[in-house]
Amino acid sequence: MAKINYNYEKRAREIEKEKKKEEKLKKKEALNNSKKAEEVPSSTDEKSKE
Repeated sequence: MAKINYNYEKRAREIEKEKKKEEKLKKKEALNNSKKAEEVPSSTDEKSKE
């Protein structure tokens, strides 16, 4: 009977964790960028009203 390759399974889990971590970081960056984009026009609108 063939031996189970635990190293392959472990590496696959590590790669999956890395992908999830990168996706979370991209989501956070996109969220932060969208918030910053919303803040910039509001500050220029306040200055133009004065």
